[in-house]
Amino acid sequence: MKVVLASQNPHKLAEIQAILAPYGMELALQSELGLHIDVEETGSSFEENSELKARAVVEASGLPAIADDSGLCVDVLNGEPGIYSARYGAPACVTDRDRLNYLLEKLRGIRSEERTARFVCVITLLYPDGRKLVARGSCEGMITFEPRGEDGFGYDPVFYIPTKGCTFAQMGAAEKNRISHRANALSRLEALLENEKD
Repeated sequence: MKVVLASQNPHKLAEIQAILAPYGMELALQSELGLHIDVEETGSSFEENSELKARAVVEASGLPAIADDSGLCVDVLNGEPGIYSARYGAPACVTDRDRLNYLLEKLRGIRSEERTARFVCVITLLYPDGRKLVARGSCEGMITFEPRGEDGFGYDPVFYIPTKGCTFAQMGAAEKNRISHRANALSRLEALLENEKD
């Protein structure tokens, strides 16, 4: 069965394909089907935005679709930037570094022990008949006082994992992909697919 990924990201494609393959699902990027869908994320949660993206692709292709929505949630900021992670501080903040600096400025004066945060990822697999699997994963950490590390993207340079002693940007890609919010969501999706098979 062909499943369409609501993304243009080939790395995400490879990661998710490895999970879906044992269940007879072949993943394709939406661009491979000539679809160029840019969904306005009007939902009020990661779950709603993930489903909006999947539903748009299902309606355009007639095939099952998989989509994810993710972001950083900082406790002392009441969960900000959350679903607005990719457009935090807009319109003044345009680049990843702008958004990262904006976050650090909002946390100015906040003590290290109060800088708890987590990355969250919600993955939705939606079928044309309306069946839906939703998997949520998270990764707990702290926000540093300044960026550390050169790898990763977005907020990775300030997201510190105490159990690893480094930020996401200081961690190798293989290790990050093993413990990340997306990895945890994919693991839960795999369990849901296994249950569906029984």
